[in-house]
Amino acid sequence: MSVAAPPRYDHAVVARRPAARGGDIAKTLKATRERLSSRGGLAPGFDRELLTQHAAALQAAAVVLPLPVILTGLGLSVFTGPLPAILWTGFALLGYLLLVLGSRRYAAAAESARHFDVSRWTKIIVVGHVAAGLSWAYLATLSCADCAPLRFEIFQFTVLFLAIAMIAMISSTLKAVVPLAFLPTVLVLGYDIVTATQPVLGAMHAVLIGAVPFFAVVAETLRRAAIAQLKHQNEKDELITELDIARVMSDEARLRAEEANQAKSRFLATMSHELRTPLNAILGFSEVMSNEILGPVGNDSYKEYVADIHASGQHLLGLINEILDLSRVEAGRYNLDEEAIELVPIARACIGYIKVKAEAKTLVVRSEFEKNLPAMWADERSLRQIILNLLSNAVKFTPPGGEIVLRVGWTAGGGQYVSVKDNGPGIPEEEIPIVLSSFGQGSIAIKSAEQGTGLGLPIVQALVKMHDGSFELLSRPRQGTEAIAIFPNSRVLEVMPALDEQQ
Repeated sequence: MSVAAPPRYDHAVVARRPAARGGDIAKTLKATRERLSSRGGLAPGFDRELLTQHAAALQAAAVVLPLPVILTGLGLSVFTGPLPAILWTGFALLGYLLLVLGSRRYAAAAESARHFDVSRWTKIIVVGHVAAGLSWAYLATLSCADCAPLRFEIFQFTVLFLAIAMIAMISSTLKAVVPLAFLPTVLVLGYDIVTATQPVLGAMHAVLIGAVPFFAVVAETLRRAAIAQLKHQNEKDELITELDIARVMSDEARLRAEEANQAKSRFLATMSHELRTPLNAILGFSEVMSNEILGPVGNDSYKEYVADIHASGQHLLGLINEILDLSRVEAGRYNLDEEAIELVPIARACIGYIKVKAEAKTLVVRSEFEKNLPAMWADERSLRQIILNLLSNAVKFTPPGGEIVLRVGWTAGGGQYVSVKDNGPGIPEEEIPIVLSSFGQGSIAIKSAEQGTGLGLPIVQALVKMHDGSFELLSRPRQGTEAIAIFPNSRVLEVMPALDEQQ
């Protein structure tokens, strides 16, 4: 019976793949369109984050920003008198007050709305910087006729240079703020250079004009560093998100697998009774008929049919028992009834069970048992099933006239082992994992031997593992196969004495 999904499910899966690819393409095109329409080709989220950082810097500087303006006004009053100094100070404070209020309004709008026009707010804040920069242009127009030569000009030069540097640091996350804010100041200084009569004053103004592009480059460098940091943070967040999604999907897949496994176990537990009950009746009645307990059958053909029915029922019952055993092991419901047992008597009894089949194929079964092996703490039924499965496989896959060797003895670590070796066709190395998997069968086995469920070795492997042991399968094509079940020394009730104690 096939266990593959119906074809309509496969078509549904195939049909969903183009839609998924189309959705990915649409998302990519949308992200690219937003990035190209954004300032500087950045993602819209980066523009918003840069503007948010700038607004935060303005709000943080709102406490200390009035201090240099007031100090400049006090110094200006010494040269120009109180009235021009008060006018300039008020004009400068008003410009930066409006700029700070604009940044606060932006912060409030950013918190209340997830989607809004970032470019509009960027233009508003840049215009605010330009308006605040007019105060420095006004400062550049002032002069002091009664002052000693260059005294006021040196004060003016120092204040404007510091102002350019301060604005460059505060507005580094926005593009082109420094050149736009100090463009009026540059025009005033350029006019003074043309009309200046003192070379020193012209040189000072030229230095100030050169400071504007210099600090604009510094601000752009800081801006690009902030963008790189945002990109790295965004990549890290995406990686964390992908890991979280993968973890959630893995958990969901694990839960679905556990639910499917529990459903399988419940199904098999229910079907075990439903299948075994009619099978026992078939085996019982066929055995009664073959033994002619109620009278002669009267026809030799009927006797052969009854024998075939009985043999088929025995085979089917064996398959059902193997499936149920593996199901209980996988579900963790296979309980070990552990006691002190000896491997050699169990191995001898197992040879008797397969003797008839071996003789039918003219196979030679030899045994090599180490003497005086102590008892082990294990489940007798499980050990019997381990040895029987290994011997049955050897009988099944060994060609007529072959040889099977059953060994029981000590391991190098003081444990005990059971080995079954045959000179059958062997198994290619790449097929060993397949053979050890549930329902797995090698290509040579399928061609040369009677069919089975492919559960014998997986059951052996699981039962050995439940006894804290290990299972090894050594095989090469045309050289035979050796299956070894190894049990640890912790299971041996009488530990093998050390070599120095023997001497």
